[in-house]
Amino acid sequence: MCFDRYSRYLSDSLIPPSSPPGMAADSMEIDDSLYSRQRYVLGDSAMHQMAQSSVFLSGMGGLGIEIAKNIVLAGVKAVTLHDPKQCETWDLGSNFFIRKEDVLSQRRRVEAVCPRVAELNPYVHVDMSSSAMDDNTDLSFLREYQCVILTETRLSLQKRVNEFCHSQQPPIRFIGCDAYGICVRVFCDFGEEFEVSDPTGEEPKETFIQTITQDNPGVVTCMDNQPHGLQTGQSVVFREVNGMVELNGTARQVSVLSPHSFAIGDTSQLQPYAHGGFFVLMKTPKTYRFAPLQIHAAMLALDTFQEQHSRLPNIGCLQDAEVLLKLTEEVNATLRNKASVNPELVRCLSRTARGTLPPLAAAVGGLASQEVLKAITGKFAPLQQWFYLDAIEVVKPLQSVSAEEFFPRGDRYDGLRACIGESMCLELHKLRVFMVGCGAIGCEMLKNFALLGVGLAKSSGEVCITDPDLIEKSNLNRQFLFRPHHIQKPKSTTAAEATHDINPDLHVDAHLNKVCPATESIYNDSFYSRLNLVVTALDNVEARRYVDSRCVSNQRPLLDSGTMGTKGHTEIIVPNLTESYNSHRDPPEEEIPFCTLKSFPSVIEHTIQWARDKFENAFVHKPSMYNSFWQTHPSAEVVLQRMQAGESLEGSFQVIKLLSRRPSQWEQCITVARLKFEKYFKRKALQLLHSFPLDTRLKDGSLFWQSPKRPPAPLDFDLKDSLHFTFIVSTARLFAGIYNIPYSEKDLSEEAVTRILSDVNIPEYRPSEKVMTDESAKKPDQIKMPLSSEEEREAITQLEQAIATDSRLQLSPLQFEKDDDSNGHIDFVASASALRARMYSIEPADRLKTKRIAGKIIPAIATATAAVAGLVALELIKVVGAYEFESFKNCFFNLAIPVVVLTEPATVKRTRIRDNIYFSIWDCWTIFGHEDFTLSDFMNAVREKYGIEPTMVVHGVKMLYVPVMPGHSKRLKLTMQKLIKPSVDRRYVDLTVSFAPEADGDDDLPGPPVRYYFSRNGETP
Repeated sequence: MCFDRYSRYLSDSLIPPSSPPGMAADSMEIDDSLYSRQRYVLGDSAMHQMAQSSVFLSGMGGLGIEIAKNIVLAGVKAVTLHDPKQCETWDLGSNFFIRKEDVLSQRRRVEAVCPRVAELNPYVHVDMSSSAMDDNTDLSFLREYQCVILTETRLSLQKRVNEFCHSQQPPIRFIGCDAYGICVRVFCDFGEEFEVSDPTGEEPKETFIQTITQDNPGVVTCMDNQPHGLQTGQSVVFREVNGMVELNGTARQVSVLSPHSFAIGDTSQLQPYAHGGFFVLMKTPKTYRFAPLQIHAAMLALDTFQEQHSRLPNIGCLQDAEVLLKLTEEVNATLRNKASVNPELVRCLSRTARGTLPPLAAAVGGLASQEVLKAITGKFAPLQQWFYLDAIEVVKPLQSVSAEEFFPRGDRYDGLRACIGESMCLELHKLRVFMVGCGAIGCEMLKNFALLGVGLAKSSGEVCITDPDLIEKSNLNRQFLFRPHHIQKPKSTTAAEATHDINPDLHVDAHLNKVCPATESIYNDSFYSRLNLVVTALDNVEARRYVDSRCVSNQRPLLDSGTMGTKGHTEIIVPNLTESYNSHRDPPEEEIPFCTLKSFPSVIEHTIQWARDKFENAFVHKPSMYNSFWQTHPSAEVVLQRMQAGESLEGSFQVIKLLSRRPSQWEQCITVARLKFEKYFKRKALQLLHSFPLDTRLKDGSLFWQSPKRPPAPLDFDLKDSLHFTFIVSTARLFAGIYNIPYSEKDLSEEAVTRILSDVNIPEYRPSEKVMTDESAKKPDQIKMPLSSEEEREAITQLEQAIATDSRLQLSPLQFEKDDDSNGHIDFVASASALRARMYSIEPADRLKTKRIAGKIIPAIATATAAVAGLVALELIKVVGAYEFESFKNCFFNLAIPVVVLTEPATVKRTRIRDNIYFSIWDCWTIFGHEDFTLSDFMNAVREKYGIEPTMVVHGVKMLYVPVMPGHSKRLKLTMQKLIKPSVDRRYVDLTVSFAPEADGDDDLPGPPVRYYFSRNGETP
C-alpha cells in the first residue's frame, strides 16, 4: 500500500466549489431514522449536498458493484449505472447482485443489478445505461453529473474522460478505479481547486486556560497541564477569558511550545489576564489542487501490456510475466523519484491480473466510495491523488503451486481461483466459521463469505451466525442485506436468507442467541472444537473480550474488527502466534465527577449527562425500586400494619415519597413538571449563589467562581419560550407514562398547558441544601434516612387511601429509547440539557449531538464498514492457508484523512518459569483425575508431569490450597470433587496454580491455567 502525492497545496485563493446547476434544494427530504448513524459522521450540510447530487458509475464488476452499493446507501440524489457487458458465470464470484438465472438468460450486467441496487435506498433514483463508451463517444452527456467514476475502463479512455471532466466549469469530479487480481488502485481528480470544509471530521474540544502571559509572544498554558493537541499553524478561538477580554471571540494562530502550552503572538498591549476562559480549535477550509492523470510503474506497464496485446497477461504464463516485468522496468526508468522494481510483485500481478479477490474489491470499494462522497460534499480531505493496495501476502506463499491450480474451470470461482488456486478454494469450501453479530460488519462479512465460497462443502463446511437483535429502520442505511419489509425481523435469519440469494450453495446456520456465559451450554467446548475460526462483528468491548477468552481457551483463531465513523480497525488473533484481544486493554472511559454533574458543569457534555441521569433516576430507577418494594411486600395491608406498629422497612422512605407525590391525572403531571423546572433551573442556581456568592474566595485568595467553574444564573419560567414549553410537556408525558395516566393530543397544546399552569402554586424559595464541592465524591446509590413521625403519618395516610381506592401499586418504568422521536425521551434530555446549559452560560448542543452523546451512539457509515470487512476477509484466507506470522496484517484506517496503516500483529509473549519451561496465553496444562482423586494427588500429578513444585491452587476467587492458611494442610486429603463441587454437566475446571521460585526469597511464579478433568472420559475430543 502506498500514497503518492503529485499535487501542490495553495496557501491563498480559497475558491469554494460551485453548486451543481439545476438542483433543487428540497430535492430529497432526509429521513432522520434511516440516515441517523451516517449523519453523525457527515453532518446535515453534507447530507443535504448529497441529496442534490447525481453520479455516473461505469463498470458493474466486483469493484463497481461495491461502489454502487455504498454510494446508494449513503443517499445521493441519483446514480446512473453503466455497463455494456453481459453476465457471465465468472461474475457470480465477484458481483453479489448477479444471479445464476441472469447468466443463463444472458442479461446485461447493468440490467441485472440495477433493480437490486435501487432496492437499497428508496430515496435514490437509480438509472442504467448499456451503450458502449469509447474514444469516439460524445462525452457531453456527463455534464449532468457532479461525479464520474470509471471502473474496468482502459487507461486511454480514463484519460480522455478525466480531461473532459477537469475542463468543465464547474469541474466534474473524476475517480478512476481498477482491480487486477492482487492489486487495486484509485485515482482522484476533483478539479483545479477543491475546497474542503472539514479536512478531518474530528470534533473540536473546549480546553480550559490556566494562564496567558502579557508578553510578545503571549504564552497560553492549559488548565492542569491538559494536553492541547494542537499543531503549529492552526488557529484557535478564545471565549470567556476574564481580564484579557480583547481575546474573546478572536482567532489566533498558534505556535506550539509544549504539549501543554503555545504562543499566540503579541499580547503585551492587552489587559492583564485575570482568570478563566477556554479555547477551541478553529476549523478552517483547505483548498486542494489536482494534477492530470499519472500512474505507477507496474500498473502503468500493465496498461501498456493491454494496449499492445489487447488482453491481460494469461494465468500462469511465465512468458507474459517476464514481458510485464520488462515493461515495468522501462516505465520505472522514465518516472521521477522512482523506486526499485519489485520483480516478485510484478510476477504475482501478471499471474493474477485476470482474477478477482472479492475482499480486496470490498476494501478498496469502501475507500473509493468515501472519495465519491468527498467529491460531492467537500467533507473530509480527498486522496492526493493515487492510492495503491496490494495483497501479495495472500498469493506469495502459493508461487510454488503448479500453474494448473489457477486455470479456469467454468464455474463462479474462476476469478478467485486465478488468484489463490483450486486447493485453497476447496479449503475455503470446507471451512467451519462462527460469526458473532449480524449487523453492519456481519452483513458485509456474509457477502464476502458467499463470494469466497466459505463453508459450502456438504460434508464439513458451514457458517454459523448468531445475533439476538431485530432489524430497525436505522440499520438499513449500512446493513445492506436488509430491506424495509424486513424491519422487526431477526437479523440473523434474515441475513442468512439474503446471503443464500448471493450463493445458493452456502450453508448458513442462523441462531438468535447472545454469546455470553449464560449460553455456554450451547456454545460449549465441543461446539468450538468443531470450528476452524471465529469472526466477531460486534459493537461492544465486553462481548469481544468474552469471545476472545473462549477462543483462547479452545485454541481457535479469531478475526476481530470495528468501525467508528470513518475510522476502522482489524485485529488478527492466531493461536500460539499472536497476542489475544484481552492482551491489551483500552484506558477506562473517564467519568465526570459527581459534584461537577450536580453543581459545576463547564461543558455541554456535562449538561447532557446530567439530563440523562435525571431521566434514569426519575423514570427508570425510582419506579423500578417502587415495584421491587411491592414485590417484596405484596400486601399493602401488611405493610400498613407493620408501619403502624412502628417497624422500619427498607426502601420505605423512597416509596412514601413516590406515594405522597403521585399524580393521578394529566393536570397533575403538568404541575409536577412545572415544579421540576423550578427546582432544576431556578432554585438550584439560587442555592449555589446563596452558598457561594460571586465574590467568594478560596483560602489562597483566588475566586471560587473561576474557570472551569461557571456561576449559574436562575431562569424565570416563560411558557412563551419554546424550550420551557418543550421541557414541561415532555416531562409531563414521561410522568404520565410511568403512572399509567392517559392524555390526548389536545392536552399537549399550548392553550391547554397554559390553562393548567395558571393554577399552579409555586412555593416560596428557602435556601437549605448543602452543596457538594468534593470532586472525588461518588454519587450515592440510595439515600437511607429514618422517617420522622410526620412522614410516618403521611405514609400511613397514603397507604390507607391506596387500599381504600383499590389503586394500583405498580408503576411502569421506562427504558430510554433514543431512536423513537415520538416518545418524548430525547425531547426531555435535549430540553433539560439546553436549559441547564443556558443557566450556566454554556453553548448548547443541537438535537443531533445531544442524541449521540445521551444515547452513546457510535457513528457509522457504509463505506468504512465495507472496507473493514474486506480487510478481515483477506486475513481469513491467510488463516485458512496456515500462513507464516509475517503474512498477517492488522490494520487501522481513517477514510476521512485518508490514511491506511497496515502492521504486523503483536507476537505472543512467552513467560519463563524456570530452565526451559515457558508458557504463553495459549498454553493450558492438563491433569486427568477420577472420583477419588485428592488435592494431594492433583499436586503430585502436576509435579510429575511438568517437573515443577506447585505451591498454591486457586479456583476462580476460591483458594483451594494456600499453605500459610490455617487448616489448608488438611485439604490435601480431600477429593477434588468435594473441594470444587462441580455441577453435574461440568467436565473440567481451569485452576490457577503457582509454583515455587528458583531461588529462595523470590515470589511464587504464576503458570498457565491447569485444566483439571474430573475423569479421563472428560477429555475434549
